[in-house]
Amino acid sequence: MVPGVSQLPDGLSLRPERPADSGFMARLYHDRRSDLRQIDGDPEFVHQLIDLQQTAQVRGYGDQFPNAMYFVVEKSGEPIGRVCLDFGPNEVRLVDIAFVAAARGKGYGTAVVKALQMAATQVRAPLTLAVAANDPAAQRVYARLGFQLETSGPMHHYLVWYPALPPITV
Repeated sequence: MVPGVSQLPDGLSLRPERPADSGFMARLYHDRRSDLRQIDGDPEFVHQLIDLQQTAQVRGYGDQFPNAMYFVVEKSGEPIGRVCLDFGPNEVRLVDIAFVAAARGKGYGTAVVKALQMAATQVRAPLTLAVAANDPAAQRVYARLGFQLETSGPMHHYLVWYPALPPITV
């Protein structure tokens, strides 16, 4: 389990993703791809395109973050989201966080990120992430949580949060 994440508020919990979660993961991915669902085309083609994009994301994360850990966010035992974390040698990277539409805007993501900040503090490492350059709402949330702009690219801003650590005594 992730250190410091056992104490989530509001009936939230994080558990490792299991093979039985594949249906939920597919529904969650489809739910968050409103951009592709707006394509004016055969609905079956759009559905297949979203499936292909999900497969590409899974492979891409596997290639870029081979040691990543995948978690399901639950609210009172019901899956409402997912978190992908990678504990690198110098950072804890929040690779992905996503929630079903009905769970968005309720503060669940903020609660999970705060718990991840506590975990990063426990392992004495910064928490990093990439946020879409065209998502000012998410950027505001991360700024409110103390994240700072590290670098910026055309598609993503790379943010970092540094834990306040007590000095090391020798």
